[in-house]
Amino acid sequence: MTRTPLTSEEEAVWRPLARIVTVLPRALDDQFAHDNGVSLTDYTVLVSLSEAPEGRLRLTDLAQATALSLSRISRVVEDLVRRRLVRKVKCPQDRRAAHATLTELGQAKLAAAYPGHLERVRTFLFDHLSPEEVRAAGPILARLAAALEPPDCPACPED
Repeated sequence: MTRTPLTSEEEAVWRPLARIVTVLPRALDDQFAHDNGVSLTDYTVLVSLSEAPEGRLRLTDLAQATALSLSRISRVVEDLVRRRLVRKVKCPQDRRAAHATLTELGQAKLAAAYPGHLERVRTFLFDHLSPEEVRAAGPILARLAAALEPPDCPACPED
């Protein structure tokens, strides 16, 4: 199915959005690594675990929550286990599956990274928007994010 080219108004939205999607994760990742010795991916995993019921997630659910493949989340979790930020435990309902859970060191690392993360989010995004623009952008971005989620994703944010 061939669609028409983007209109000038659509291009005016798409090009800056594509740039943000490319540049923002790199900027956040560089700052996380410099300030805390964790990557943006590590931080996302630590946050997902901290917000999970009972502080743990099956690796398959953690992969969904972080939008990573199962093989990628397995490598990330193994690295976090080696660094003693995360612990893997057998799933009581399915002995073939594993849960990941934060360790005390992982909780401390997350707590240390959080203030700097908030500062970067404000500096990169919210310092450039008025309160009205923030209110308008929230529902729009939530709708766009929801359209990208796989169907029946229990760990995915709702709009």
